[in-house]
Amino acid sequence: MFSLKTLSHRMPSVASLVLVGAIGIGVSACSEGKAEVKEVIRPVKVVEIAKAGDTRKLDYSGSVKARTEMNLGFRVAGKITERLVDIGDKVKPGDVLARMDSTDYQLAVKTAEANLAAAEKGVETADLVNKRNQQLFDKNVSPKSQLEQASLSYDQAVSSRDAAVSALDQAKNQVSYAELKADHNGIVTTINADVGQVVASGTPVVAVAVDGEKEVQIAVPENDIAEFKPGKTVKASFWADDRLVLDGKVREVSGSADQQSRTFAVRVSLPNDPRVLLGMTATIEADVSNGNSYVSIPLSALAEKDGKQMVWTVDRDTATVHGRDIKVADFTGDGVHVTEGLDTGDLVVSAGTQFMSENLKVKVPDQQSALAATDQTVR
Repeated sequence: MFSLKTLSHRMPSVASLVLVGAIGIGVSACSEGKAEVKEVIRPVKVVEIAKAGDTRKLDYSGSVKARTEMNLGFRVAGKITERLVDIGDKVKPGDVLARMDSTDYQLAVKTAEANLAAAEKGVETADLVNKRNQQLFDKNVSPKSQLEQASLSYDQAVSSRDAAVSALDQAKNQVSYAELKADHNGIVTTINADVGQVVASGTPVVAVAVDGEKEVQIAVPENDIAEFKPGKTVKASFWADDRLVLDGKVREVSGSADQQSRTFAVRVSLPNDPRVLLGMTATIEADVSNGNSYVSIPLSALAEKDGKQMVWTVDRDTATVHGRDIKVADFTGDGVHVTEGLDTGDLVVSAGTQFMSENLKVKVPDQQSALAATDQTVR
């Protein structure tokens, strides 16, 4: 039999049970306090998708050129001895632009003059012979064959004289061609050869932009060239003056692409305006039909998940974000063109996409006050 003393050692006291219960209640209370976690609401920036427009804008940069620009060169070969104009000089018809050594051509003129003098003497001699034979034939002293031979000799001498006259005129022209002259009013834009250089006939020496209509030449890629037809009205703006905007018309479209850039040259005619100067940088803007319905989003709104391009959209009712796959058409300087996945009125997270997760509670600028009130009510 156990003694009462021994049993008293084995039985816990009432005070011990009360203490253990108190500790248990305290631990339970602490556990419940730790389990209560505050819901995270992240503020975000959003953009609302607007309705896709019926038209889109194409803009390409180019430079102002004269509609007609002539590359002038000597009509004869020789060594340039004098250049009388510089780039930017204004010229008018008849102005001498450059000269070349004409010594050989002047000698050719003297030779032609001598040949002409000899030919004229030959004509005089043949004329005397022909007349004498005519007199002898009339007196029945010489046969008719001799008269005919004298007549043919005279005709031959006349032809030789005419050839000598033409040779002299040609030699004189060669001398005049040793001076390069302007044909129209214009401005010198390029100097391709200088004093001391030996050039062949027709080699460009001076380029002159003819006064008159000005144009802008742009390079258009093949995917947009169908939008530029002759006669199409476009807008021309200029970097030098933001206030200068003119209406232009497409005048000419190249029939083939450039071999290196694979772009087509398009020339746009401009109205006469003294503020437009040759060489100015211009931007041609054209409105074209929007065959594909594009919507634009900022580049910062674009995200990627599992190798697919997507965006995070905000549910207005629950103020939560959800991932949505999209199809990107192209990238522009203003952002991204999206063809599929977004509708008009959608709210898209435009910044901080790396912090987003499915069903994350967010706070957009126009909903901050409402969310704050809700949070206080829950507490």
